[in-house]
Amino acid sequence: MIVGVLQETYPGEHRVALVPSVLPSLKKGGMDVIIESKSGEQAGYPDSAYTEKGAKIATSRAQVFQEADCIVQVRLLGANLTEGRADLSGFRKGQMLIGMAEALSAPQSVQDLASREVTAFALELMPRITRAQSMDILSSMGTVAGYKAVLIAASSLPKMFPMLMTAAGTVTPAKVLIIGAGVAGLQAISVARRLGAAVEAYDIRPAVKEQILSLGAKFVELPLETGDAEDKGGYAKAQDETFYKKQRELLGKVIATSDVVISTAAVPGKKAPILITEDMVAGMASGSVIVDLAAERGGNCELTKPGHTIVAHGVTIHGPENLSATVPFHASQMYAKNVATFLLHLVKKGEVQLDMNDEITKETMMTRNGEVVQPRIREALGLPAQSA
Repeated sequence: MIVGVLQETYPGEHRVALVPSVLPSLKKGGMDVIIESKSGEQAGYPDSAYTEKGAKIATSRAQVFQEADCIVQVRLLGANLTEGRADLSGFRKGQMLIGMAEALSAPQSVQDLASREVTAFALELMPRITRAQSMDILSSMGTVAGYKAVLIAASSLPKMFPMLMTAAGTVTPAKVLIIGAGVAGLQAISVARRLGAAVEAYDIRPAVKEQILSLGAKFVELPLETGDAEDKGGYAKAQDETFYKKQRELLGKVIATSDVVISTAAVPGKKAPILITEDMVAGMASGSVIVDLAAERGGNCELTKPGHTIVAHGVTIHGPENLSATVPFHASQMYAKNVATFLLHLVKKGEVQLDMNDEITKETMMTRNGEVVQPRIREALGLPAQSA
């Protein structure tokens, strides 16, 4: 079986779907790799590194489409709506596609892929079960984003993070508040603590309190009813506006005393909840910093401008998009490991074996035989449920 890797076309996307180090494991599983020339260059992986591990370098994008039985990308059509359309005509019937698809946010793009009669998989739909952890791209990319968010905050803040006792006096530590203790939030806590900040963290899910405390941060407890805050996959569930209003009132007091706020609260497939209002920003000290990791989904801060950094009421507000792509070497390494493990799950001895009773295969498969088959995507498109 031949696996093809395409150069990413999304603006600013420097990651690559496979790195040289995973190729031997794919070869052992009966898969050869063909990669579009210079696909890994911006991430620090030259063509020569791929050929050393047995990959074939394609001289054109069209060659990858023609030769590959399966194409892996960082961003499939739904996550690359403008530039990705140019690839649609290259896909052929029966070909497999694997990548991030933003399937629940852009369900029509899944319908477009189905029209090409490809079997497409969305890695962001990976179920959060123990045996799927090594394929979980949201955790991998969240780790990178959480790390980078703290560095952005530290470089913007007119204060130092650690407490320092010097001959010139004592420097008090910066106060950092992390909103949302998923993978990105927990990584942000860890990095901020390593830099010496005094860290507090809040999450709607009471179950993460132990994880926050284990990293040395203080858990912010708000008197809110949160019994229905978590879905079966471990993600935070969307709440009604009454809940968010009360939450904002209580969080405002904590935010007002923070030097840095890093917000990561997002619900898959939905607009991010507004947790930080303009009044709350105005209540922060001049020079404070907000890094809104939910910017790609509209942002947790009312003033966030996705893709831009602004200053409002003396507060610097960062709205980074695609933050993982700014650390492309290691982000690609982690993503490639997830993809390779997923490929080895689907392919046995060079042959595709799709077990539709398997939760991993069933949850991630978007299209097959010209149809959209993933239940949540069908629901988003207004299509009737399929019979078993």
